[in-house]
Amino acid sequence: MSYKIIYHGSESVVEKPIYQYQGSNKHNDYGLGFYCTQNLDMAKEWANRTTRSGFANKYSFDDRGLKILDLTDKTKYSVLNWISILIHNREISDNDQIEYADVLSYLEKYYINTEEYDVVIGYRADDAYFRFPLMFIRNILTYEKLEEIYLLGNLGKQYVLISEKAFRRIKFIEAIPAEPLFFERYHRRKDGADNSYRELERLERASKGTRVRDLMGKEND
Repeated sequence: MSYKIIYHGSESVVEKPIYQYQGSNKHNDYGLGFYCTQNLDMAKEWANRTTRSGFANKYSFDDRGLKILDLTDKTKYSVLNWISILIHNREISDNDQIEYADVLSYLEKYYINTEEYDVVIGYRADDAYFRFPLMFIRNILTYEKLEEIYLLGNLGKQYVLISEKAFRRIKFIEAIPAEPLFFERYHRRKDGADNSYRELERLERASKGTRVRDLMGKEND
């Protein structure tokens, strides 16, 4: 790795990210951290989720010598590693925790503690798309379809600063205004996720493929 240009989408200018900022959401995909992307347009979408006047904060980041967990490296990690981290950090209803306790227990063995790393690189799930991992946990969505949605999809990668050491390596360059059109882009993406969810829920129940309970059964053979 080396010097990187990364962006953080926000309603405000963020010149100095604060390590373990109390206003951060600990239930984000990879836990408490500073969430960035190397894609400027994606940062502008994120900046304009609730406004038409946000900013893509631009930084240089020196990741040399840092301990990096790159979940997008398919030679080392699978979608099961990725989903186990998501369900560990995001909130799951009490009903799902009870009804699918065996599934959650099975996925737990694929969990990787992100707090042991300085940086995590991984695919985005965001609120609109987290329903798809839940559909997988509920034994509806196939492994193949889940992998297609995320690993081959267009949600993009997140570049998440986790450790205090990583926060010391980031340097603010400028705040780039996010044009109002990115508000519409974000909500078109969200609406597309809503439509895809409804369609997949209808089709996947009868589709062929490997579901989580199939994976669990193979390990018990």
